[in-house]
Amino acid sequence: MKIKSVTLETVCGITSRFPDNPYPEIAFAGRSNVGKSSLINALMNRKSLARTSSQPGKTQTVNFYNINNELYFVDLPGYGYARVSKDVKEKWAKMIGRYLRTSKQLKTVFQLIDIRHEPSANDVETYKSMTGSGINPIIIATKADKIKRSQLSSAVKIIRSKLGCTPDTLIIPFSAVTKQGREEIYEAIDQILEDND
Repeated sequence: MKIKSVTLETVCGITSRFPDNPYPEIAFAGRSNVGKSSLINALMNRKSLARTSSQPGKTQTVNFYNINNELYFVDLPGYGYARVSKDVKEKWAKMIGRYLRTSKQLKTVFQLIDIRHEPSANDVETYKSMTGSGINPIIIATKADKIKRSQLSSAVKIIRSKLGCTPDTLIIPFSAVTKQGREEIYEAIDQILEDND
């Protein structure tokens, strides 16, 4: 996949109506501070279109990026850590759930898990909620540059086991620093677009 053009086309808040988009959508889900914005920027070859921050919980809207006028990257609010009230967290969770349930163009979700740690209770709950709704997420194991290469396969096994992934679930170790895994993610996106044709 070659990304030629990127536009942040639609930003939806808690009460917004989601757009009825003409192209397939790939959503990005993950807990706050897992490196979601860094992944999206690395895929789009842009330094800071998706806002990265040392302060978790920066993405508080559902952001639709039009890629090449052929698909959308959908950046969902981070779950888990963000220092906001329980009430706001619940509203974000409902907004994410509403998007996942109602999008007619959603083809898959990339769920991001920090490769250095076992998936959290929030990660497991999100994964099970998606698979229960018929979505089989592709797992992106972020921050792969932070562990030794020799630890990669055991870290992936732990993620697979803890989430309860099916054997055919794709888990891609990724680093925003070295760009490890980016080509595999592009291949997965190409496959999704092919299957959609």
